[in-house]
Amino acid sequence: MTSTLPAATGVKVPAQRTAAPKTGSIPRTTPPRRLRGSRSDLVLCVVLLAVILVVQGWNIADYPTLSDDEGTYLAQAWAVQEGRGLAHYTYWYDHPPLGWIQLAALTWIPAQLAPESMTVGSMRAAMLVISAISAVLVYVLARRLSLPRWAAGLGMLLFGLSPLSVVLQREIFLDNLAVMWTLLAFCLAASPSRHLWHHFGAGVAAAMAVLTKETMLIVLPAVLVTMWRHSHRDTRKFAVTGAVTACVLIGISYPLLALLKGELFPGAGHVSLWDGIEYQMTRPGSGFILEAGTGSYGVLQSWLYYDRVLPIGGLAGALLLLVTWRWSVTARALAGPALAVAILAAMALRPGYLPAMYVIQALPFLALVLAGGTASVAHAVLRRWRRTDEKRALTWTRYAVAVALVGASAAYVVPRWYDGNRTAVTADANAPYRAAADWLGTEVENPGKTRVLVDDALWLDLVHEGYRPGLGVIWFYKADLDPAVTKTMPRGWRDLDYVVASPTVRRDAVDLPNVRAAMENSTPVATFGTGEDRIEIRRIQAAGGDR
Repeated sequence: MTSTLPAATGVKVPAQRTAAPKTGSIPRTTPPRRLRGSRSDLVLCVVLLAVILVVQGWNIADYPTLSDDEGTYLAQAWAVQEGRGLAHYTYWYDHPPLGWIQLAALTWIPAQLAPESMTVGSMRAAMLVISAISAVLVYVLARRLSLPRWAAGLGMLLFGLSPLSVVLQREIFLDNLAVMWTLLAFCLAASPSRHLWHHFGAGVAAAMAVLTKETMLIVLPAVLVTMWRHSHRDTRKFAVTGAVTACVLIGISYPLLALLKGELFPGAGHVSLWDGIEYQMTRPGSGFILEAGTGSYGVLQSWLYYDRVLPIGGLAGALLLLVTWRWSVTARALAGPALAVAILAAMALRPGYLPAMYVIQALPFLALVLAGGTASVAHAVLRRWRRTDEKRALTWTRYAVAVALVGASAAYVVPRWYDGNRTAVTADANAPYRAAADWLGTEVENPGKTRVLVDDALWLDLVHEGYRPGLGVIWFYKADLDPAVTKTMPRGWRDLDYVVASPTVRRDAVDLPNVRAAMENSTPVATFGTGEDRIEIRRIQAAGGDR
């Protein structure tokens, strides 16, 4: 309590506690307390965001190629909107349902205004909202971690304009939503106000991230490191305890859901959370990521095909920050993001299953540490120049060298990013899917009584064309793996009329007896596209019988 007694009274006034630095041991110089409190930050962020959204949004429905995972998540969101449960088929705890529940909320208005628009291509536009929020959070986090304005802008551009980001952030993946919540958790953990409710909010956001995509659990130690460094020493224990408690209490809602449904443990006649976890933990690995010929190596090459700057430069930036942690202010400030990169890289190196979208979780942290590493190097060079150039005799040389370094970096990065992003904004990779959906909607006489196997990228298209959800248009995996579907097929593949042989169906049919038999006993009646990317509509020869 502040004393107002004058010194002449002779009453001893308690010494006032000196205010602690806003971020613990990290000196803060330029970051504003709030983004909206700095016009320069606000203008820069808005301009960069506009550029990012134009690049990511242009041609979003046509590139990249529609994926089965996108169709699955959107179909599950459609099922939530329609009140059909947590999924368009039996929900078997493959992922927590919060991710597609958010998608359902995000796409609800356009789905109500134009139900036929609830397809993968058109609903990709909803991901621009997620990309926008995440890009702004990257900028805010960079400023809260004491990066200068130009470095925060660089991090935002690296995150939003890398061809790897442009391709993957367009797609309807749960990872993109989970990254948004994780970035929010980091921003709240690094809040300059250091209110306890900010740290509790960080725990809530972290729980939302995990319930959106469970693999974000491995990044939570980095959130705690950030919170520990940015919390006040007097309230640090309360802050961390509150954040962990909030995260755990919200996180246990997932197993509680399974318990209330009687599906926590395996049993006769129902799915279970335990079976879902066991499947995720025991699924076949894709090999060591650095061993040529393995599936993981192929995934790595697909990432590097789009962009080498962000993955390799980000890893180098993380290594630089971790090595210089003891004596670098920037390294200490970015300890959380650098740790996140290290954890994600270590998990990628294990010889387990590595999905193509895994790198999405690392993109913001790769961008932050690359921007931070650049800022750290620039600061060290400028400081050395100031010490050796007291009379400013080398001023023009210094600027010339700086311009040369920036120019050399731009000469390397810009052409590669330009080529990658030009493909993203001009190529039409989904014409075969659109043509196949049109054919099945116009050439099949009675869609309501026709049964067709498709991958989920086409599932909602055919629902809008009049095929019966679940039983008329069948996600091809379910023809072999879902008892609720197989019991409607007493004659197996003979109870089907068509199979749409997309690349995904052809790849996975070898492990699905009904799908494989349908492929073997069918003839193509229409083909769209060429080569490995072609889509064949195949009429099953032995189709028929009462349905």
